[in-house]
Parts: sequence; C-alpha cells; structure tokens
Amino acid sequence: MSKRYRFIIVLLVVAVCFVFLFPTLRWYFMVPKEDQALALGTREQIKEYASRTALVGLQNLIDAARSAEAVPAGLEFLVPKARKLQRDMDLPAPGQWDAAAVLSVFSRREDALEAIESEYRDSVFALKNLQQSAVQLGLDLSGGLSIILQADMDALQEKLGRPLTEEDREDAVNRALEVLNNRIDRFGLTEPVIRRQGTDQIYVEIPGAADPERINSIIMGKGGLAFHLVDTEALAVFNAYYAAHPADTFDAQGNLLDPSIIPADVVIRGVYEKDQYGLDEFVEYTAIKKEIGLDGNHIQSAVVERNDLDGKPEVTFNLDAEGGEIFYQLTSANVNQLLAIVLDDRVKSQATITTAIRDAVRLSGFGAEEAENIALTLRTAALPVELEVINQQSIGASMGEDTIRQGLYALLGGLAAVMVFMLIYYKGAGGNAVIAQILNIYLMGSILSAFNFTLTLPSIAGFILTIGMAVDANVIIFERMKEELRLGKTRKAAVEAGFNKAFWAVMDSNITTFIAALFLSQLGSGPIQGFAVSLAIGVLSSVFTALFVSRLIFDFGTDVLQRKKLSVSWFKGVKA
Repeated sequence: MSKRYRFIIVLLVVAVCFVFLFPTLRWYFMVPKEDQALALGTREQIKEYASRTALVGLQNLIDAARSAEAVPAGLEFLVPKARKLQRDMDLPAPGQWDAAAVLSVFSRREDALEAIESEYRDSVFALKNLQQSAVQLGLDLSGGLSIILQADMDALQEKLGRPLTEEDREDAVNRALEVLNNRIDRFGLTEPVIRRQGTDQIYVEIPGAADPERINSIIMGKGGLAFHLVDTEALAVFNAYYAAHPADTFDAQGNLLDPSIIPADVVIRGVYEKDQYGLDEFVEYTAIKKEIGLDGNHIQSAVVERNDLDGKPEVTFNLDAEGGEIFYQLTSANVNQLLAIVLDDRVKSQATITTAIRDAVRLSGFGAEEAENIALTLRTAALPVELEVINQQSIGASMGEDTIRQGLYALLGGLAAVMVFMLIYYKGAGGNAVIAQILNIYLMGSILSAFNFTLTLPSIAGFILTIGMAVDANVIIFERMKEELRLGKTRKAAVEAGFNKAFWAVMDSNITTFIAALFLSQLGSGPIQGFAVSLAIGVLSSVFTALFVSRLIFDFGTDVLQRKKLSVSWFKGVKA
C-alpha cells in the first residue's frame, strides 16, 4: 500500500473517531452542570421544568408586546415558528417581527404556550439523547444504586395453588432474571449488573443518577399484566352516572362511593396514554370484568408488524400452549367484544375481538409509536414471581468524582512516564512513539463512545495496562532498526526492514493478549468484563498505531522531509 493511501486512511480513521467521540466530549465538557442535572432528571421533573419555564416565557412575551418591544432574549425561536404559522394560515406578513407581531399570529395564548413549552421540552430531551450517546460511567465512578431483590416464593405458591418444587423455584428465578435483562436492554439503562445471588435472590447495580420511574417500572414491578373483558353495558351506566355526579363519584382513594352503580363482578379503571413526555396521561374511564381473561405470563414474544393491505402498524404476540388454549376459549365466546390490556391497574389499550384466536394474536388500530409502546409492555411487563427489595445501598457521586480524579491521574501519570522513557531512550524515534501513544488513547476513547460502553475503574486499569503494553511493539521495531543500522543500511532500508521483520513478533504477542481478553469478556462478569473489554480495545488500537501510523510517520520523514539519518539511539555504534 502506498504512503498516500495510508495517509488518507489515517485521516479517515481520525475523522470518523472524532464523530464517535464528539458526543462524549460535548456532554462532559460543553454541557453546563445544571443542564446535565436537568437532562438526568425524571420525566415528571422535565415536564414540571418545561411547563414552569414556558409560563414565565409567555408572560415575558406578553409584557414585551404591551410595551411594543422586540421578542425577549431566549424566545427568538418563536419568530421562525410564527413565520411558518403565518404562511400556513395565509396571513399578511407584518412589517417587523416584534413581540406583538409574534403574539398576534397565535390565535390563542395556549398555542403560544405550547410552542414555547415544546421548544424547552425538545431541548431537554435532545440533551437526554446526547447523554445516552456518550461514554457512560460505571457505578464506581458515577455513583448509583446497589439493590438486592428477594423472590416472593409464598406468593408464587399461592398463585399456582400447589407446593413449589425445587424446579419451580429455579425456573421462577431464572425467568425473572431473563425478564429483567430484557427490560434493562429495552429501556436502555446504563449497563446495570444483574445476576443471581443464592437460591432466590437477584443482585442489581444501577450506575449513574437513578431514575425513580425506571426503578419502579423495571426493578420493582409486580408483574400485573393481564387481559380483561370490557363490560360495555356497565360502562354506559357508569358514564351516565359520572356525568351527573362528577364531584361525588369517587373518594380520595379512587374507590366508588356507590358501588351499586356497577355489577359486583366489574371494576372501574382509568385508560391511560403516553403524553409528549412519555408519561401516562389519563384519558377516560372504562369498566372491566374482575376476572382475568388471560394472564400476561403466557406471552412469549411481541413485535410490531405492518398490515399487508393498508400498511398500518399492528401488534402481534405469541402465547404458550396453555395460554393459547385459554385465549381461544375467551375469544371464541366473546366475538365483537372489547378486550382491555391492563398493567398495574391501568388500562393501556383496548381492542375489539373480531374472531377466535389461539396462538398468534394481532392487535390493530394504533399509531406507530403507540404500537411500539404496547409491544414493549407485552414483552417486558410480566414477571413470573414478585420481587421485593430487601437491601438498597447508594454510592455517592462525590466518591465517584474522587475515583475519576485518581484514575485520571494514574492514566496521565502512566502515559507521561512511558513518553519520557521513550523520548530519552530512543531520541527522535521516541517522539514517533509518543505521537502513536496519544493517537492510541484517542482511538480507545472513540471506540468506547461509538459502542456506548461503560467506563469503570477496572476499565481504566485496562487502559493503563494497554499504555505500557502498546510501546512493546515500538520497542521491538526500534531495536530491529538498530540492528539494521549496525549492518550499514540507510534510513529507508532500516525502517522498512525494522517493520517487516518485527511484524510477526508484534502480531503474535498482541493476538495472544487479544484472545485472552476475549475469553475474559465472555466468561467474566462485572469488573472483570469491563477490564477485558478495555484491554481488547487497547490491543486493537495499539497494533494499528504501532504498525500503521508509526510507519507512516517514519516514511513522511524519509520521503517528504528528505531526512537521511535515523535518530533511534544514543550509542555511537548505531549510525544512519
């Protein structure tokens, strides 16, 4: 390969790595701390912030309009929104887009408020997405929660109606582990550690700022997913009563003050949909049968597909053999009836039974986002056994900051020591190795960011070890160059022979290290896995910089700078 092509490849690699690394650099070094805290908050906190700030912004806009002033600072984004709305409504364009002109385009104050709130909401969610694209910090660096969960075997025995066997206990905990792993993957949490502990316990670590919503829905969920028939007649009676008595239908706990308005085998539940913040928003009430038509534990898989005729999204889920038989009996006896999907006493969806169904169930009538939410609920909602938190510990962020500082000092100290040694011992060639080392660190950070790996203290240890190992290749190549120079070869011949003859020695040592790192990453868990992954990344990047980048730097000095001598040793016996 020519030097020109090698140079182009290096530039492309550096550019691509910068694209991967930029989200991490931007999140940790360009986003203010207060904005980081806001983006890491719960959705309720984000909603409260956006709503409160939007109200203040609207009042500032109204005050500016009354005073015939320009659009207040921080609300300039309303001008392009107003321009678009003015064109869509075919209104005459104002001579100047001041506060009064902008406010006049919005027909209602609520429309202006929504425009302002959506801007704040989108900006916070954009930061939230940026944080998820950056390198994540593990529990030992960022702080977080450590939780031990206890499987409630007594509740499971009561549910099954028979004594539990050892196989039942084993299967329940294993399935709970599988569901929790699936939930964690689907909801995108930051590499939590989840493993079995003892016979009926599960250990979970959640790094970073723990989101209480996710803790509640993922870790502490009781598995209350079920299908219930909707009683349309009882619902009609309830709606008529509720319209006449809106203030005295429910008590403070949400129970009916007059239970006689509906049959004894029916309960009133709220129907909820996701709002623009991803939070459950109450829509209406419905009446469902108390008896569970189908338990969610029978669901094996759920996906979103497109209808072949109209292309609209449909949710398809498959049941096990027992669930298929139960569902067939239920649907065959209730064709054209409404079926409600209920999660934790909240109705998430309702669908009409059009025909008897046994195995594969198709739900239609949703938008794309709603269909994805329903499929996600069906896949991850039901736990085979109830879990209780028996121990919870929190690691403070200040401890994590101290660990990061110490790890960074160790990393920089190790890098500086290696660089100083190479510069002193190998003179000019040592400078070549220093450049390769800096690029090596850059590549490792980029790969971490590209694959959204989690950085832990063992990971930092792996990087520090890689720094020391990375110069092994340079040492082998430089020593080979010395031997070639002792034979009287020119700079160009010594460089070419040094790299060619040292190639397999470098590759052999790094391949064996990479194999060991792969085995550790597959067989290990937690800290061991983090160390192995960082070591594997370091091996790959160090081989590239030592054999590819370092060679390019030597060739640049020979062919472009027209250097005749090779500075690789202090000893007089080595000449070039």
